[in-house]
Amino acid sequence: MSGSLRFMSAADVARALPMKAAVDAVRDAFVQLSKREAVVPLRTTMELAGDGGALIMPVHLPGQHRLGLKVITVVPDNSTRGLPTTQALVVVFDAATGRAEAVMDGEVLTAVRTGAASGVATDALARTDSAVAAVIGGGAQGRRQLEGVCSVRGIREALIFDADQESALLFADEMGEQLGIPVRVLHDVAGVSEADVICTATSSNEPVVRDRDIAPGTHINAVGTYRPDTREIPGATVARSRLVVDSRKACLAEAGDLVLAVQEGLLDAHDPPDEIGEVVAGTAPGRRDDEQVTLFKSVGNAVQDLAVAIVVLEEAKNLGLGTEVAL
Repeated sequence: MSGSLRFMSAADVARALPMKAAVDAVRDAFVQLSKREAVVPLRTTMELAGDGGALIMPVHLPGQHRLGLKVITVVPDNSTRGLPTTQALVVVFDAATGRAEAVMDGEVLTAVRTGAASGVATDALARTDSAVAAVIGGGAQGRRQLEGVCSVRGIREALIFDADQESALLFADEMGEQLGIPVRVLHDVAGVSEADVICTATSSNEPVVRDRDIAPGTHINAVGTYRPDTREIPGATVARSRLVVDSRKACLAEAGDLVLAVQEGLLDAHDPPDEIGEVVAGTAPGRRDDEQVTLFKSVGNAVQDLAVAIVVLEEAKNLGLGTEVAL
């Protein structure tokens, strides 16, 4: 419909965005980001009442002739209200005309694109024989983390740790059925020492793993925290890892995992980490050997959102998803 705007629900987004397609789209987007082919202003962060926050994330992908804008809110207290902690909307524009093409629910999209980013990083950095994956954080993000890892490695068993045992048990039941692999609940976070790949997807202010529990050869995807005063990974682990980030500029400004390690003298601020887009493109090295610990730190980048939103929009057109409204 000419001059119309397509609205897509969370269910529409979920149907139009399989993980494999998301991983492929995010991989290409990260390469564009590292090659400076994408225009990504540093996102605007605003504090909300309590511990809540809002992020406004604009992006332009000239190669796809699209503009994107995501507004995302993170309200930890929503768990007590029966509401999602993270909520978002994504708007897609035709860059040639400036016309808005679609508005879509961003909650599912954010979870999938974050899982896809860890899929890209796992594919580039984890040992090829990785068979056990551990997730810390049994929410929507944790589920998509495991899905992203399983999409690129032959994972035979998964482990889940969450301070809320009911959440962990529910995660184990749902993801075991979805992925067709055993998912075991950990009652002590030290159990992550069994894992080849660890994903942290929490809102914790303090490290959720201990350095002594990270076995040689482990790959870590740390995606939960995005503020300079919070972290999921201890400084000692950051210091001994092959560190790769989604965006140098963003992570050095926003990722407490890095910022606090620099403040503690464990990380050299004058030796910035490589980006995952550089590793994927072959302009930066990946894993050195099977004993090296690798760490992918992501604070989330708007190129991910727009890349997968384009996938959603095109698939929605093919499947007739969403509701078109004349402007």
